Amino acid sequence: MGLKADETIPLSFEELLGYLRSKTRVFMDIDDDQYYITHTDGYWRVQDCSKLNEKGRFTDCSELVTTLSELAELPWRDGQSLHDLCDNATFHESIQEGWTL
Repeated sequence: MGLKADETIPLSFEELLGYLRSKTRVFMDIDDDQYYITHTDGYWRVQDCSKLNEKGRFTDCSELVTTLSELAELPWRDGQSLHDLCDNATFHESIQEGWTL
């Protein structure tokens, strides 16, 4: 789980896929909701930043899938996929605590 950077990252759908292949995680704001897209423990997932589990981590709001292409087309928000939502979303880098760039 990272920290959300202040600056936005302008990403088209194709750019988002390339970004995730490289960075493996990004924050996504859509409407008044905030999500964390990440690849951890061998799975891609979307997590709801407004709901924390017992360990204080974001909760999954999508199924866990093994490939980014599966995640891109997986309906998880009111029947919409990342592909469907991308044009209306704002993205922010995920800053990893303890990582040096």
